[in-house]
Amino acid sequence: MIDRSISTVFLAVFFVVALGAVGLFVVEVGSTSPDPAAFDDTVTVGLTLESEYSLGEEVDLPRAQVFYSQYQYVVGYYGVETFVDQQRQPEHEQRFGYPMTVYVSDYSGTGVELNDNGYPVTDGAPGWTDAETAWFVIGSDAQTPAGDTVIPFTDREDAQAFTNEYGGTVHSWESTLEQSFERDDAEVARDRVTDHRQTADARVENTSALLDRPTSVVVGEDTATVQDAIDQAPANTTVVVPAGTYDEKLEIDQPITLAGEGNVTVRGDGNGSVITVTSEAVAVDGIDITGVGNVTREGGDLPVDIDEGAWDASFLQYYAGTDAGISAYNADDLRVENVSIDTPASGVIVYESEDAVIRNVTVSAPDDPTKGLASVLLFQSPSVIEDSTFTGGRNGIYLYRSSETIVRSNTLEGNYLGIHLMYTGDSLIADNTVSGQQSNGIVIMTGPERNAVVGNTVRDTEYGLSPGGSANYVANNVVEGNDLGVHVGSTSSIYEHNVIAGNDVGAEASAMLPTNRVFDNDFVGNDVHATAMSGPLRIWSHGGNGNYWQGAAGIASGDQSDLSYSPTDPLDSRLHRTDGTPTLARAPALKALAGLEGSVPGMRTGSVVDRAPTCEPNNPDLLAQTEWEDEAWTCYELTRTTSND
Repeated sequence: MIDRSISTVFLAVFFVVALGAVGLFVVEVGSTSPDPAAFDDTVTVGLTLESEYSLGEEVDLPRAQVFYSQYQYVVGYYGVETFVDQQRQPEHEQRFGYPMTVYVSDYSGTGVELNDNGYPVTDGAPGWTDAETAWFVIGSDAQTPAGDTVIPFTDREDAQAFTNEYGGTVHSWESTLEQSFERDDAEVARDRVTDHRQTADARVENTSALLDRPTSVVVGEDTATVQDAIDQAPANTTVVVPAGTYDEKLEIDQPITLAGEGNVTVRGDGNGSVITVTSEAVAVDGIDITGVGNVTREGGDLPVDIDEGAWDASFLQYYAGTDAGISAYNADDLRVENVSIDTPASGVIVYESEDAVIRNVTVSAPDDPTKGLASVLLFQSPSVIEDSTFTGGRNGIYLYRSSETIVRSNTLEGNYLGIHLMYTGDSLIADNTVSGQQSNGIVIMTGPERNAVVGNTVRDTEYGLSPGGSANYVANNVVEGNDLGVHVGSTSSIYEHNVIAGNDVGAEASAMLPTNRVFDNDFVGNDVHATAMSGPLRIWSHGGNGNYWQGAAGIASGDQSDLSYSPTDPLDSRLHRTDGTPTLARAPALKALAGLEGSVPGMRTGSVVDRAPTCEPNNPDLLAQTEWEDEAWTCYELTRTTSND
């Protein structure tokens, strides 16, 4: 029996992983020909946890491991193509140095074949071979969960034999490095924001017709109970429920609309879910729901079958059958609108249902935010959640393996976790107001890819934004008055145009791979602007653009300061809080050191350096939404104050 909340368990795992270096293979200083490391001891990139869990033991994906000249740990890449793509990225060499040694999987002698998914399966696990002497099959039928992949061999004859069966061409290492591989990255997540909004609009539009179905049955006139009306109504019609309180638990197993007329309350008996939906194209509109059961784990029998061999079968069985105001299973095109739910467990559960829309819904969960499960809980159900209010309880919105979901313009107050993504990528979290969460405002866990977190306001929470995984786009958010504003724990992500103000700690860098692009943000009024956990030097500027740091002690050189700034430096970190320190910061010796820190890769581990801090806030309109607008000053004002002193 599991005796802890799933949220607490995964949060513990999340922050333990974020601590980083424990157990990693450290490159020996001065080593020119290191032996291959155990792949599990490398800092890995290129495969989501969900994909890894679902592969099966017989699959042996191609890998590479790279020893860099100025990075302490060995980097393990799922896919040679992942390494080739990343080493071309701007400032990659500045962050890592150059590759000293590259090992790749060796499929020679393994009897490699491709399964139905195109994944390589072998008789024996591939060993390692030096990339410079290996041969690579490019353009074959071979796949990984991320797309096309490169298959390496020690012997050219083995590589040629593979092409004879699965296509592709054989290349040397030099030729492979010259190839182009399409990889979805943070820029893709940024470019898809508009597409996500359009997808949400389309889902809302496509289900709007469900609210305009002709009336077929009126409860109290044509039937005695709501359930009788549901059972008698022809498909694609509306059951009207007049004002009043109805003590019933309902099951909807055909495509109808259940519409309240006036103040309508459906009250369950305190056991199980109040409304259970098992049909596509169902709408529930204008109804208040109470009397929900209090089961938040050890779910009972489900109206759907779960593959017991699936990697997450136990999790699904444990939680998908818990109690809710509305529980929907295999209910594509579900529409829940103008619904209020008072629940000790969950508000709305949606399981394996495509294109659901949850709109203008209010869920009130227990006042104790450690109780209950979720106001909205999606299992493998890409949906839209918008214009709704969720208060109290453990999770406001919980997405589990529900990629391509859009969560927008909601208000979340007083939950333990506000918006919580597990194994969920390619989604948009936009324009939500999140406040007073006991733990996290918006948290993305278990290594997904390409989520966009845009235009949200997060206040008065322990951890404001914690977007894990990779290739995220985090932009235009206001993060104010939290214990920790932004936890920068993802990799290969873009953090831009955020205002991080009035937090105890503005941002914390914990990712072991220094691949994030952090620029054009504003740090104002934080007790500490940024901290860094163990790991490499993180450079928080990109393409000549840095961030605004209240207190950066520079003279304007165009729009930028003439000094680099390190929020993790003992002196720089105090400039916005201590009178007189700007003069010391401009001492010649410290100025030279600051320039060196910003130009030499790996000089200071566990640190953050901005090589091009801006003199004025980058996002004045967003900053004006906070209490800290008047605390921002320009380089000129700082210089003038220093001169007067």
